[in-house]
Amino acid sequence: SDAGRSDAGRSDAGRSDAAEAASPRSADRRPSPLNLEHVNLPPRSSGGSGSKPGSRPGSGGARSADRMQRNTSSFVLDAEANPTPQSVAPPVFGDLGNIGEKHVLVMVGLPARGKTHMAKRLSQYLRFFHGARTQVFNVGTYRRRMMSKKADAQFFDQHDARSEALRKSFARAALKDMIDFLFQEDNVSYLEQRGFDSGRVAIYDATNTTRSRREWLREQLDALPLKLLFVESVCTDEEIIERNIWQAKVNNEDYQTEADKRRAYDDFRARIRKYEEVYEPMEEEHLSFIKLINCGRRVEINNIHGFLLGRIVQFLSNLHATHQTIYLSRHGQSEYNFQGKIGGDSGLSLMGEKYAMRLGEYADKQLSKDKETGQPRPCRLWTSSLQRTILTARHITHPKIKLENGREWTQFSPRVLRNLDEIYAGVCDGMTYEEIEANYPEEFALRRENKLGYRYPRGESYLDVISRLDPLIQELESYQEPVLIVGHQGVLRLIYAYFMGMDRADACTASIPLNTVIKLTPLTHTCEEERDVLYQPSKHDLGAVVEEGDGAGGGVSPTAAEARAASFDNPFAMNTEPPSH
Repeated sequence: SDAGRSDAGRSDAGRSDAAEAASPRSADRRPSPLNLEHVNLPPRSSGGSGSKPGSRPGSGGARSADRMQRNTSSFVLDAEANPTPQSVAPPVFGDLGNIGEKHVLVMVGLPARGKTHMAKRLSQYLRFFHGARTQVFNVGTYRRRMMSKKADAQFFDQHDARSEALRKSFARAALKDMIDFLFQEDNVSYLEQRGFDSGRVAIYDATNTTRSRREWLREQLDALPLKLLFVESVCTDEEIIERNIWQAKVNNEDYQTEADKRRAYDDFRARIRKYEEVYEPMEEEHLSFIKLINCGRRVEINNIHGFLLGRIVQFLSNLHATHQTIYLSRHGQSEYNFQGKIGGDSGLSLMGEKYAMRLGEYADKQLSKDKETGQPRPCRLWTSSLQRTILTARHITHPKIKLENGREWTQFSPRVLRNLDEIYAGVCDGMTYEEIEANYPEEFALRRENKLGYRYPRGESYLDVISRLDPLIQELESYQEPVLIVGHQGVLRLIYAYFMGMDRADACTASIPLNTVIKLTPLTHTCEEERDVLYQPSKHDLGAVVEEGDGAGGGVSPTAAEARAASFDNPFAMNTEPPSH
């Protein structure tokens, strides 16, 4: 509410570097042709034509200022001075993609090798972190839709001409839809496409186990303007194959009505043997391919070029077939939460401290032990670098345990990661939303229009946070142990939305309440979610009971004594989800 935070003050101060001045705060909002906010321009003359004091040499003084128009929070040149403005702003990294480029990824491998799991995880990663339009075309889905009866193992006999013809028809149908998806909007001009299309990636999910089938696909796609990559999954670990069959295959649509699950398992094993008779591993050196052996324990790449293909290789190298569990927890209520302020680096309120103690108990009793055996299991802990997350996690203990391989493991060994810090609100850091609306009404309105792409003045947007979360998501995908992340609402929204398969535009409003642990278990076709509320504030905590001393109500930190008297009337004291950041 400081009067010094005026719009004029912002203009005088300017941005510290030209790059920030040139980039739009809203990735989806078409920018003004030229942002000169960082230039100290003279005030518009109220009369006369002479140069005013403070005019830049050669600027034309008041005449130059008269050519400037006030538009929201920046100066822009009028149409006469800038007749051919840049039509589309450069995208920020999180929205970059490979504009106009099209990629096709063809899965290769025997059944139950994790191909569909890879395809779906990769599709969500490229859509969420690279702004690409993605879609998986699973040939098995086309078979189930186009056949009148369920296919048993005999249908996959590679020497049966009739079955082969049917399987080829399903492959053609999937291929046709895939090509339509890739090129369905190419009737717009390139300039128009630049405004909304961040590239397209189609994933062709089938076994493609023979050289002839792969060559057929190459021939069909060779004349089209796209990049083609084959992704082969090789697995010789019988334990992984067994788990994949039971978890992802026996329970899929092919066996939905089977009462005898063992019979379904045996039928699927027979199907695998049919494919093994003709399987030819990838050795075609003229093709681009990545070969993942035993869930990334060994990786081979051939003829890989380009930024996005390199990122795909990196992501797939971190994937594995184990369904790890991720636990998300916001920090306990902070002093700024209680006061309705955003950002900052405040400590915990008394309510926040009570939740921190409950979280320590929950981690010890629920997370660190295997529910079936009761034996200790290794767990990881991540926090941001801001003190409210570190303080929330400080009651979690770190005993040493012995792993099956004899190695010693420190439970919940804390990793402090700046990439997990909350969205930086720039000049609005430490303000309430009412103060932002009063001091920066234009900025307040812009954020309401586009919460995903809006960037706080000298601060960050959700797209900026997506960019810095990219490496952490790849590391999370590589872990096989449970991970507890104690973070912030904005950042946890993005992590939650990614694993739940949500669109990133919807992530900005995902519910991540205080005092709650969200358990996510990503599976092949879905992501299981459970929510445990660890702490329900009492009337005393909410300020209904007024006492003397350090334990007085309101959930207020001892350092916020001035707010104590009004604690019960403060809506944020009772709100388990404070204002959306």
